[in-house]
Amino acid sequence: MLKRIADLLRSSSGAATEATDEVQLAVATLMVEAAHMDSSFDESERATMTRHLAQRFELDDARAGELVREAEEKARDNTELYRLSRTIKDNFDHDDRVELMQMLWEIAYADGELHSFEANMMRRLAGLVYVSDQESGEARKRAQARLGLAGGG
Repeated sequence: MLKRIADLLRSSSGAATEATDEVQLAVATLMVEAAHMDSSFDESERATMTRHLAQRFELDDARAGELVREAEEKARDNTELYRLSRTIKDNFDHDDRVELMQMLWEIAYADGELHSFEANMMRRLAGLVYVSDQESGEARKRAQARLGLAGGG
């Protein structure tokens, strides 16, 4: 009986780890998608992603960088925005989704400007993760202020 309980705990822990990995990869892939919207993906965007992933998921820089690379591979495989956003919606509470929007705005602005494709994706994504336009706008302003771009874009 103890062996069955131990096996059950191990399998539950494995499922939790797999779910956590899926959420982390979904967030990272959305970040990569946001960065690629303007057809350029530079080191400032990569560094912003790595920093946010490390902070949000309590990862070391090496693991966060690896997660960005995995997300780039996944994004190349024609990722569906709806599936990624559903993973986020199902696993993040409302405040976490607003925080995610701010992170994505920072990535969109990492090169100092906002491309119309980036703005369009952010509007669509806000709706998909149930963040209001007003909350997304406030997250955008916080991102701009954090990057020293207040009032830009």
